Amino acid sequence: MAGGRGSRNRSRPRARAASAVASFPRGAAGDRLEPFRFAPSGRSLLVALLLLLTGLGLYAAARSTSAFAVDRIAVEGVSPEVAAEVRKALAPALGESLLGLDLSELTRRAEQVPMVAAASFDRGFPHTLEIAVVPEVPVAVLRQGSSSWLAAAGGRIVAELDKGSRPGLPRIWLKRDVDVRVGESLRGLQQRAVTAVAPLVERPLPSAVDSVLVGRDELTLSLRSGVELRLGDTSDLAVKLEVARRILPQLGDVPGYLDVSVPERPVAGESLNSQVEVETAASTSP
Repeated sequence: MAGGRGSRNRSRPRARAASAVASFPRGAAGDRLEPFRFAPSGRSLLVALLLLLTGLGLYAAARSTSAFAVDRIAVEGVSPEVAAEVRKALAPALGESLLGLDLSELTRRAEQVPMVAAASFDRGFPHTLEIAVVPEVPVAVLRQGSSSWLAAAGGRIVAELDKGSRPGLPRIWLKRDVDVRVGESLRGLQQRAVTAVAPLVERPLPSAVDSVLVGRDELTLSLRSGVELRLGDTSDLAVKLEVARRILPQLGDVPGYLDVSVPERPVAGESLNSQVEVETAASTSP
């Protein structure tokens, strides 16, 4: 028994040693993560402020001096004649600093030139103002008596023409009470006529358009083949023109008409008394 108690007594220290918790010394205050250590010093802030003020001062000086004064206006994207008109419109920019230009005002001035549809600017340091122009696309000639004007795709009147100029473009006849001014846009029936022929610049019909007749509910293109292409109104215009592109080669050069005012049921004929419905392809999508 005594031996048993002594054996148990000797095993107790071992058990206590096995369950003991090790302790570690607490770290010094300097070992902790302290956010303020990463904040810039007062000296760094002062240097940064001085650099900022210096940059602002240099920028202000450049705006007010002739270091970057405009002495050349470079125009791209249009003919030399239109480029000369653009440079004339932008003449107030000459002598001004490239850094001090009001580009929105210059854009407005450039787009007032009739043949300019859009314009964008860039500064070509040290002394060049660069402008890229998107020109208007002429689509028709307006006729009123002996006077002629050139009309662009959006309906804007972009130039006055000599009689007989631009023979490849369709003619749109105006009534004498229609006021025509270069630089302004057409409205009403005349605008509808321009809208009808504008898509033909990129995708023409098999026969060129000679003239455009427009009424309140009727729009007719007189083709040089002798065929009258009746479009009705300007709704579904792209579909109607696509149907006409597919059918006109079948009609040849026989004078008559092709009515696509209802594109699903086109009708062709040589006179008002001879009408034939024309079969089209399965799809009439443009």
